[in-house]
Amino acid sequence: MSLLILMRHGQSVWNAANLFTGWVNVPLTPKGIDEAVEGGRQIAHLAIDEVHTSTLIRAQMTAMLALSEHKNGKTPVVQTSQMVEIKSDSGEVSMADWSKTNGPSEHILPVYMASELNERMYGDLQGLNKQETREKYGDEQVKIWRRSYDVPPPNGESLELTAKRTLPYFSSAILPQLDAGKNIFVAAHGNSLRSVIMDIEGLSREEVLGLEVPTGTPIVYERLEGNWKRLDEF
Repeated sequence: MSLLILMRHGQSVWNAANLFTGWVNVPLTPKGIDEAVEGGRQIAHLAIDEVHTSTLIRAQMTAMLALSEHKNGKTPVVQTSQMVEIKSDSGEVSMADWSKTNGPSEHILPVYMASELNERMYGDLQGLNKQETREKYGDEQVKIWRRSYDVPPPNGESLELTAKRTLPYFSSAILPQLDAGKNIFVAAHGNSLRSVIMDIEGLSREEVLGLEVPTGTPIVYERLEGNWKRLDEF
C-alpha cells in the first residue's frame, strides 16, 4: 500500500488580486503561506518518501512550507537535472554533479521540480482581471475558458492539453514509485491537479467541470494493488 498526497498551492498574489495567473511566476500571499503551513500540519504524521512540484514558485513555496511542519526528520533536497550545466575553470560540468550529497541518504527527502506539473497556460488572459474579463466576454464564455475540458482560452491551454503533459509525467515519474510502495507528495496547481484527479477517479468531461481543488488543502489517495481509494480521514 502507498499514499498519494495532492495539494494545490496556497493563495498567490494574483489569486488575491483576481487576475488570471497561469504560468506567470508569482509568490504566495501571507494568507497563502498560512494555508500551506496548515496543510502541512494536516499531513505531518504521514510518511513521505518523495516530493514532486512544478517549476512555479507558488507551488514550490507551498511544498517547502508544508514540509517544514513534517515530523519525519528528513531534509528536503531539490534534485537538479543533468541538463543544467555551469562553467568552471575545469570546463563545463553538470550542476547535478556539483550539488550531489555523499552523505547518508536516509535523511534526505528528494524533491523533483517539473514543468509538466505547471498550471494550465492561460494565453491572452494571463494578467487580466477576471471580473473585467467576464464583463467584456460574458460569464458563460469565461466559464468555458476556465472550466471546459477541451476549449482553451485564446492562445492558451485547455484542461485536455494540460492533461497531455501532466498525465505522461504522472505515469512515468510518480506512478512507478507509488507501485513500489513509496508515499508521494505532489504540490501543484488547480488545473494540473484536476487533470490527475480526473484520471484517478475516472471523471467524465462533464463531471470535471464541477471539480474544485481548494488551496492549501491536502487530498489523499491510498493505492493498493493498482486500485485507488480517496481517504476522508488520514
